Amino acid sequence: MFSDKANRIFQEAINTYKIKNTVEQPFNNTYDKNEDLIAHLLYRKCWIDTVQWAYEDIIRDPNIDPVDALALKRKIDASNQDRTDTVEFIDSYFLDKYKDVTVKPDAKINSESPAWAIDRLSILALKIYHMNVEATREDASQDHRDACQKKLDVLLEQRVDLSTAIDDLLNDIANGDKYMKVYKQMKMYNDDELNPVLRARK
Repeated sequence: MFSDKANRIFQEAINTYKIKNTVEQPFNNTYDKNEDLIAHLLYRKCWIDTVQWAYEDIIRDPNIDPVDALALKRKIDASNQDRTDTVEFIDSYFLDKYKDVTVKPDAKINSESPAWAIDRLSILALKIYHMNVEATREDASQDHRDACQKKLDVLLEQRVDLSTAIDDLLNDIANGDKYMKVYKQMKMYNDDELNPVLRARK
């Protein structure tokens, strides 16, 4: 199943990041895009999410220097754009993969593309990782660990459900029961022509 591969790669990306556990570390994709493009994209997607998770933790420090916070906000904006671009690359992969499928006359479109569902699966992997840390944290109270374990159980169930839904969607697309129609996100805030503040500075 595709979701088995995705979940395995997401866990690999998170575990590799956590070895050094710093946003300053260089990114080195384990997978060659010429040998396994989808694995390359999945690893990249989860790495971006993992770094951004750390950015979001850092910027919530109430004592953060305002200058540092602004610089970090710029990094978060760039990361969001990178995340969106990578999701769209994943959808392009699937569009190419299923381009020769004969779509059935009664085929329906899904509410979201495969890649945006995969985006949620990547972020869910991070939620599971961090909630497990809290559920097993030795310096936390038993009440804290118990509460986090309950949340972890829900997240694990959610991963099963989302993984199944993604596999079903891809199977439906492969069989012509559903078809892909991808809308680019068309982010406006990073565009010099579409963001009025940036445009005014040109």
